[in-house]
Amino acid sequence: MTDRLAGALAPYLEVFRSRRVAAVLLLGFASGLPLALTGSTLQAWLTVAGVDIQTIAWFSWIGVPYLLKFLWSPLMDRYIPPWLGRRRGWIIGTQLALIAGMVGMALTTPDESMLLLGLFALWVAFVSASQDIVIDAYRTDILAPAERGVGAAVGVFGYRIAMLVSGGLALILADQIGWRSAYLAMALLMLIGITATLWAPEPQAPPAPPQTLRAAVIEPLKDFFVRAGAVQLLLLIMLYKFGDALAGTLTTAFLIRGVGFTPTDVGVINKGLGLASLLLGALVGGTLLTRMSLYRALMGFGVLQAVSNLSFTFLAWAGKSYAWLVFAVGFENLASGMGTAAFVVLAMSLCNVSFSATQYALLSALASLGRVLFGPVTGELVAAFGWANFFVITFVAALPGLLLLWLLREQLALTPQNQGAT
Repeated sequence: MTDRLAGALAPYLEVFRSRRVAAVLLLGFASGLPLALTGSTLQAWLTVAGVDIQTIAWFSWIGVPYLLKFLWSPLMDRYIPPWLGRRRGWIIGTQLALIAGMVGMALTTPDESMLLLGLFALWVAFVSASQDIVIDAYRTDILAPAERGVGAAVGVFGYRIAMLVSGGLALILADQIGWRSAYLAMALLMLIGITATLWAPEPQAPPAPPQTLRAAVIEPLKDFFVRAGAVQLLLLIMLYKFGDALAGTLTTAFLIRGVGFTPTDVGVINKGLGLASLLLGALVGGTLLTRMSLYRALMGFGVLQAVSNLSFTFLAWAGKSYAWLVFAVGFENLASGMGTAAFVVLAMSLCNVSFSATQYALLSALASLGRVLFGPVTGELVAAFGWANFFVITFVAALPGLLLLWLLREQLALTPQNQGAT
């Protein structure tokens, strides 16, 4: 029985032995590590230091570079550093700059200079967004079509583990050894990313970069829009995870204020079980993508994403039920992880490796646009329709993306990800 199971799983698991996939996992960790250090962890530091809430709120603008990274991504397509090639050269340069910025934050306290701490944090956010640009491009360039599903999954896995380290472990360290030492420890962990970058393989026969900066800006757009159905594909990028993102905007507030769970309940179940379910979903989805066509994976995982939002409707009806809480959180995050793996593969499949830094940055910005624009509306929807109906609305919001996906099924069947898929 065990041998038969191992034989059945072998075709799905073989891709995990790839050095390219292993490099993507470690680089995913390097990509996720800085995020909380300029977000939730920095907010905790400022709060403990007694900084007023208005100033803390202004520090949230430090995350703006993550939304605007497409503006300077053409520079990273056009110019090649004099070491380690076009992608790895930029990656290791940003990692060294990140270490410098983290050390700068560690050596500057809110009491000594709030402005200097803010400038170091802004530098870390800018360089971290730049590192994301090139790591996304490297992943697109290096992975074979059959490896993209697993590569997307392990990239998400590494990213989320790093966020747990910099958003959870860093707080524990700060409580035990102080904020300065905690931030220095996080800077030290960036050596994992540097080691991974030095060890990671170069893409085989890498394409020539754009010849001019103007070409690096214009050619990626021209390359994309000459394709059949380009506008519809961009709409699909915007809509595929729209319902999922809307539901996630107010999940924590719903569990505490809408149903009455304690912050401890939310921390243990929504954050702990939720993270475990999300990582499992990404790995399962990525593994299934090694044997499924991209369209079938997007449709199957997308339907699960949409339906999983309704589990919170049932939780709203049931009230404070721990059984429903575990089910809703586990189901929603499992489906979201699977959908994320398929979505990342879709974005990679739409990128030309000559302009992958710029094109992927633009696609990821478009994917965030709906969530950013409609996020403030979610509170009004809850006030007008109530929590149960709000999650029904998020289910409905997921349907246009699924309909558009169905209309594009023939075009998606021609993407490189589908070579050899069933």
